[in-house]
Amino acid sequence: MRTFLIAASALLSACALAPLAAAQTPVQPVDLLLTSATVVDVEKGSTTRDQLVALRGGDIVAVGPEGEAGRYQAARTLDLGDRYVMPGLWDMHVHFGGGEPLIEENAELMPLFVINGVVAVRDAAGDLAQQVLDWRDAPPSPDSPRIFTSGPKIEGIAPVWKGVIETGSEADVDAALDRLQALRVDFVKITDNTLKPELFLYAVREAKKRGMKTSAHIPASITVLEAAEAGLSSIEHLDYAMKAGSKDEAAIAADYLAGKYTYAQTMRRYADTFDTETARRVYARLRELGTAVSPTLYGSTTLANLDLDDHSHDEGLAYVGPGIRATYDWRIQRAAQATPQQVADRHFVKDVTARTLPMLRDAGVTILTGTVAGFLNSFNYPGFSLHNELELYVELGLTPREALMGSVVDGPRFLNQGERYGAVAAGKSADLLVLDADPLKDVSATRSAEAVVLRGRLIDAAELERMRAEIRARVAARNASFTPSPAS
Repeated sequence: MRTFLIAASALLSACALAPLAAAQTPVQPVDLLLTSATVVDVEKGSTTRDQLVALRGGDIVAVGPEGEAGRYQAARTLDLGDRYVMPGLWDMHVHFGGGEPLIEENAELMPLFVINGVVAVRDAAGDLAQQVLDWRDAPPSPDSPRIFTSGPKIEGIAPVWKGVIETGSEADVDAALDRLQALRVDFVKITDNTLKPELFLYAVREAKKRGMKTSAHIPASITVLEAAEAGLSSIEHLDYAMKAGSKDEAAIAADYLAGKYTYAQTMRRYADTFDTETARRVYARLRELGTAVSPTLYGSTTLANLDLDDHSHDEGLAYVGPGIRATYDWRIQRAAQATPQQVADRHFVKDVTARTLPMLRDAGVTILTGTVAGFLNSFNYPGFSLHNELELYVELGLTPREALMGSVVDGPRFLNQGERYGAVAAGKSADLLVLDADPLKDVSATRSAEAVVLRGRLIDAAELERMRAEIRARVAARNASFTPSPAS
């Protein structure tokens, strides 16, 4: 009898606990449940099979074993069949511009990024600064990547660039920084067309004092380390890293400042005097200072090779409006007017510059994957060109993981968004790519997104194809009615 009473008591206790256990793990409502997923961890360079990813609103609420799917009640469930899920791509250097007549064409570039898996872009200044700031806060369409922008860039007096803040004194720089802070820019862009070298360094130092990140073209008249020691956050374009590796950088900079050589001649001199040991020493110091580099290598390679490559059949031409394509002419004409020696020089500079990418990697310098896609930069098609950039990094010796790090992990971190982006994990933003192949084995896998999740909204293969067709049709209609302006 005593044995029976103990068994009965245990049974009653179990029955009493069962509802309690069930109450502790209620079914959670979610908007989207991805099952049979292979989750890609770019930072660790690993994949995990048989996972589920649960999304609610714009958030990832859970990632775990597929066997836990019963814990969720999903408005929509998508079986991925072991396809790969990774964080969405970031392009860390793009440009919107071409003047007010091209505002609509620039807005129409937004879905072009998204169909290529680019969920965020860093706008490095153009001549539509206020418009881009407005788009940052109120995207022009639901199919827009998140925008981070510098607003108008800081320049000298009467530069070649439009839409900048002109500065000729320290007071001007202070006023410029005041204005940029009021605009709540995400970083400060500084360029070197007419900006005095001493004001360049002043702008970098003062922005750092205010807690503002800086991004720059470095004047040829100062050394790269001078800019980095002043507190520069990121160097835009890999040719500045090549310049930093010249054993005669300071002397060549002084000659340029004295007007002894043109800019092109000066870049050739830097390339002629590039020294591996000098470069390693400087790059190690850049890492210590925390100065990042955005190579924009595909853009510079495309421009250097304008005499070699036929772009008349580029796929991207069907996706970019005629007004923006017309802005390509400026660089095309300049390249066509180059002498044979100038052509040889730009190819030589390109080749020496490319050697610096794996050296920066070896030194531990943060690389930010960016493209300079947008207006002016010929045949550099938004969205498409990020895949070219990633593939070029791998061709030059980086692993697929290292190439992707500069886009999906270090890109967000640079912009203080690392807590929100960079991994497929609970608490992160629901901005994802679904791929048929492992991007850690072949970075070209990012070209063929089976689906994109943008701020929690699933854009499946059929919707992606519909978007592609819509963009092509819109561009074709623009082509039919386009009348080039005299400036074009």
